[in-house]
Amino acid sequence: MFDERYEAIVAKYTASKNEEEAIKRAESPNYYKDSFFVPKEARWATLHKDLHKGVGDGLNTALQALEDANPDELGGVLHHINFMRMVGRTRLQDKPLRDLIKHFNKYRLRNEDFEYPDLLGAAYEYLIRDFADSAGKKGGEFYTPRSVVRMMVRIAAPEEGMRIYDPCSGSGGMLVLSKEYLDEHNKDSNNLSLFGQESNGSVWAISKMNMLLHGISDADIQNGDTLASPAHTTNGQLTRFDRILTNPPFSQNYTKQGIEYPARFKYGYCPEGGKKADLMFVQHMISVMRDKGMVITVMPHGVLFRGGEERKIRTGILDDDLLDAVIGLGANLFYGTGIPACLLVLRAKGSKPKERQGKVLFINADREYYEGRAQNYLYPEHIEKIVSAWHAFETVDGFARVVDRAELAENDDNLNIRRYADNAPPPEPHDVRAHLFGGIPRAELAAKADLFSAHGFDPHSVLADKDEKYFDFASDLSEKRHLKKSIEANTGLLAKEKAVTDAVDAWWKKHVGSIEALPTAGDLSTLRAELLESFETSLRPVGVLDRFKVAGVIATWWGDVQNDLKSIAARGFLGLVEAWETSILTAMEDTRNKDNPLDHRLVRRLLPQYLEDISELEAKKAELDATIKSANKSAADDEDEESEEEGISEEELKAHKSDLKAVKKKLKTLNDNFKKRLTAAREALDEPAALALVTEILRSQLDDILQRYVADHRQQIVAAFEGWWDKYRVTLTSIETERDAAAGKLREFLGGLGYA
Repeated sequence: MFDERYEAIVAKYTASKNEEEAIKRAESPNYYKDSFFVPKEARWATLHKDLHKGVGDGLNTALQALEDANPDELGGVLHHINFMRMVGRTRLQDKPLRDLIKHFNKYRLRNEDFEYPDLLGAAYEYLIRDFADSAGKKGGEFYTPRSVVRMMVRIAAPEEGMRIYDPCSGSGGMLVLSKEYLDEHNKDSNNLSLFGQESNGSVWAISKMNMLLHGISDADIQNGDTLASPAHTTNGQLTRFDRILTNPPFSQNYTKQGIEYPARFKYGYCPEGGKKADLMFVQHMISVMRDKGMVITVMPHGVLFRGGEERKIRTGILDDDLLDAVIGLGANLFYGTGIPACLLVLRAKGSKPKERQGKVLFINADREYYEGRAQNYLYPEHIEKIVSAWHAFETVDGFARVVDRAELAENDDNLNIRRYADNAPPPEPHDVRAHLFGGIPRAELAAKADLFSAHGFDPHSVLADKDEKYFDFASDLSEKRHLKKSIEANTGLLAKEKAVTDAVDAWWKKHVGSIEALPTAGDLSTLRAELLESFETSLRPVGVLDRFKVAGVIATWWGDVQNDLKSIAARGFLGLVEAWETSILTAMEDTRNKDNPLDHRLVRRLLPQYLEDISELEAKKAELDATIKSANKSAADDEDEESEEEGISEEELKAHKSDLKAVKKKLKTLNDNFKKRLTAAREALDEPAALALVTEILRSQLDDILQRYVADHRQQIVAAFEGWWDKYRVTLTSIETERDAAAGKLREFLGGLGYA
């Protein structure tokens, strides 16, 4: 931060020289080699104090001066911002711009004022994601979902001293998360060289800002078309990299004429038309790998099976044994396209481990996602399953298969994933005898044995023996709705779920001390490794959840609370509570906020009675609203026609309206007093009380996630038995009996009418 550096220089040289000389030094750019120099016209104090007229022009001048003073870091980054740009037929006036300056003048944006040091980077990342959410198809041009990026980075596993490169860098997420990967593994992320190139000038500027706000000042991010003119060269040759991670634009055209460094495309050229430049990007990546380098890139499925020149390129890549793995991903994971995509993992020629040579691993993970409303999501357990399969390099029925070069050649180098790893579920079994005469086939029950035993459930609690091949539902289960209650009350199932809870209790007691020590230890990477590894060790032996879901529980929890843990490390537990309070009160003021700030866990614990009072009044208000609305409707109906029903009287309606007014007044008073009550409750806390409160909240968040996973597993058991009920409970014989009885009654009725 410029102000901090400026004040430090003045203080240092005032002690040994006079104040005038100290200020003179502080005004020299030579003293800001490791930070930005801000010229006077761009300083915040100048903008706030002097800029009252021509504010838009003044802000533009300030940005240009800031860019000119720091050409290496900010050259070309800020010039596209124009506070005088026309919006429709108008431009921003001085007043709203002054209001903006006044608003931000309330806050001093120094690291020491933040919840944790990387808060600006996290906030910028949030804004980029939010913009991608609202940008629709264009969001995919600059933003790859971070869950996909994390999976790619885990496969790449960057190490200290490596060069990481993204030839289509978008907003820079691949590079930022590569750095974070080293931080998470307690390695020196400063000893990592980051390179990127982005063709869109505005997006390039976003990526530069993203790097700077994450404290990455030395990333080499260039603006330009990577296919036409790669920007990273060393002594006239293309620079080579250890890890290349990217999500290039899908299915675009390119121009062969004038393309630089044509030796990159040793395997051939894709058609210039038809939007088939994908394998051109792949060849560029291959050409810039170091001797033991790796490429992990997102690709559309078309590159796996299209013929012509693209097939020849695939053959060349396979003949050189560069392709390590093809990983199919689910549909609708990426912004801007609902089609499924895949990852290609490639290694430099001759660098494959011996056991992988001459082979390709196919992973069909297109069913590994959580279905959302507008978009699907990779969850930590999905990532864990995919990455584990890639590391294992083994065949897994219905998920992964290792295929040798000869088989690929037999298939004309068609890499369609389902050809090798078909994950289509088996057809639903149907037992003809059970359909005819009832009963649940023992064979179908045996096929679900692992599901039941994992959860401690004994199927005999809801079944009875029919014969040597079939069960019947227990006689006390007369209706389908009884099934769920009976299963959820099973003693074995409840005992297993209690064992899960007990295991988490024991784990938490053993490791919560590491969380409590964060304000003094401050080591998040060590804490992360400790919690993730120990949680899996503690929970897996219990059963219920497989290792991927166990890993998913703790990884999801860590992702949810890591910013809170950063705040604890930087400001202590009371500091985190204060930060939560600020967030809640800010959200209360934002009328566009879709989430209810009163739902925050801090409010639920500090003000339980307040929430209960609010809930009671809201319920009373809804009841009175409904009563009054119904009475008004009845009165309107009475005007049109005489009603046989007698509604409430005028006096009663008036009383209800009076009660509603009183309830609304009480609600307003409670809402108006919320800030005062929350602040008072927070001020009553000291550090030990805040520690107890925060750790309780963190544990409750973990419990909520765990219970979702356990409930999902329990529901699979319920669904299995409900499926058997629907299939076999009503037999063909019983249907025929009911049909015959109905036909007999019909004949009897027709006979009575003289028709039979």
